Amino acid sequence: MAVGTVVVFGGSGFIGRYAVRRLAAGGWRVIVAVRRPGRAAFLQTAGDVGQIVAVATDISDEHQVRERIAGADAVVNLVGILYERGQRTFARLHVESAENIARAAAAAGARAMVHVSAIGASDRAPSSYARSKAAGEKAVKAAMPDAVILRPSIVFGPEDGFFNLFGRLAARSPVIPLFGGGATRFQPVYVDDVAAAVTAALDDDGARGRTFELGGPVISTFRHLMEFIRRETRRRVVLLPLPFAAARLTGRLLERLPLPPLTYDQALLLESDNVVAPDAATLKDLGIEATAPELVVPSYLTLYRRGGSASG
Repeated sequence: MAVGTVVVFGGSGFIGRYAVRRLAAGGWRVIVAVRRPGRAAFLQTAGDVGQIVAVATDISDEHQVRERIAGADAVVNLVGILYERGQRTFARLHVESAENIARAAAAAGARAMVHVSAIGASDRAPSSYARSKAAGEKAVKAAMPDAVILRPSIVFGPEDGFFNLFGRLAARSPVIPLFGGGATRFQPVYVDDVAAAVTAALDDDGARGRTFELGGPVISTFRHLMEFIRRETRRRVVLLPLPFAAARLTGRLLERLPLPPLTYDQALLLESDNVVAPDAATLKDLGIEATAPELVVPSYLTLYRRGGSASG
């Protein structure tokens, strides 16, 4: 596919900053459509002068979305939330806004679209988050059948919300709970590999209309990941097995916080494995070799070692 203009919704987020850098390096002119352009200003240094432009956009406003996409060659939707607050609901952002973006992309004649969802997306999932992700996928496909769906597992990288969360917990608490005994399986994927998948999906005509599940090279249990964190932070925390019911109760209590580390809905997600399906298309099908957490995560877990800047 010829490089042109790509509109990235949610480009200032965790995955977004890596995707924008990759797209710019690949020669794309990148329009970053975000709620607060000032928070995306740091992205401008990832490209040449004028190559990356942040524009204020309300993705629930169909007219604004159409204006942003008009004339674009490709569209990437990275918008997502982990918990609901006020009008920022799963239904509004994962379903309605995703549909707005896909409809606008189709109407504008965009040649390609990538929509980032999540492993575990299912209309039968107990989690509202996972059900909304599935509904979003359906809405996107209905509006733009050739859209590429990417479903990452837990995404890791220096700014992640998983290894950093439990690294801080290891530094500040004598105990890390292992809900469900820590048997739930995960397949953490490197954020830059996800970004590479975004660019590859736009460039590969053979990816059109397909769904790819993105996981790292290793499947680990929650217990194994916590042992890894304990080892890398050099903290003598106790890994305490607790039933899933305790996770749900903890989520109910913590979700009232402004930035909850766990919600009831996230507790439900912990009860299901988060790994690539055996028959799924993967990073390899996009020509990407997955990066192991052991090659990246220790570099930022050192922050939580005793004497480190976050050790308290």
